[in-house]
Parts: sequence; structure tokens; C-alpha cells
Amino acid sequence: MKTLILYASKHGAAKEIAEGIAGHIPGSTLRDLKSNSIPDISQFDCVVIGSSLYAGSILKEAKTFLSQNTEALRKKRLGLFLSGMDAKSEKSFFESNFSSDILQAARVKSFLGGVFDPKKSGAIGRFIMKIAAKQSGYINTISDDKILQFAEAMKR
Repeated sequence: MKTLILYASKHGAAKEIAEGIAGHIPGSTLRDLKSNSIPDISQFDCVVIGSSLYAGSILKEAKTFLSQNTEALRKKRLGLFLSGMDAKSEKSFFESNFSSDILQAARVKSFLGGVFDPKKSGAIGRFIMKIAAKQSGYINTISDDKILQFAEAMKR
């Protein structure tokens, strides 16, 4: 089964997750949605799309790709993942960022964690984390177990 894994990452967490998924799906093709080298998805049986969340929304590159390829994606073995710090809002993040067609087509939908690195965040991001989450230091909530479960579910 040929698998394409696409991601949009602001500070690297979604990329790290996508690489983790690719490591569990031998022979998969991994691409950044920000690049100009996205292969034709018709050549793949399985497509995984992931994005980091920024202010509750997936990144523009992911939105654009999804809107331009909805019909083709509905015919694929589809997996969706989100990267962020607020796993409690997982359901609402999926519902607000993906069309009902894409959500229904997805075999797997998972919130796989995120990273907050104050060195990579701007002043506003640091302020929000300090006020909302009461955190000011480095945090990594990426779950290797969830990444493995996601990859295994995509292979079934």
C-alpha cells in the first residue's frame, strides 16, 4: 500500500509527528505542504494529513490542500492528525477545521500532542502560554504511543 504523509508545521511539532508516523509505515512518502513538491495523490492508496494548530486553526497550507483535493481525498484511506497543546478540545478542533466530508472519510483522526518552546515562540505566544496554561518553560506532549497507534490503524 503506497502511503503519502503530508504535514504543515509552524515550529516543527507537526513535522516531528509526521516523521514518527512515517517511521512506522515503511516505504511511505513524506512531504511538507509548504513545499512545491507535493506528488499527485492519485498515485497513493493512503493519505495522511496533519497540521499544527495556531490560535485553534490549522495552517493555511493544510486548509488550501484540503479544499483543493476534497473529492480525491474522500476516495482514499485517509488519516488526519492535529498537533497542539490543548488535547481537551480535540473534538471541536477537528469539527472547526475539517469539512464534514473529510471527517467522514477519515479512517483515523487523532490529536497527537505538541511542543511549546519559548525560544521559538514570539512574545504573544509566550504571553498566552503563561496566562492561559500557566506555563513558561519548554513542554513536549507528543505521544509516541499515540503515533504508533495512529500508524497501525492506517495500515489496517
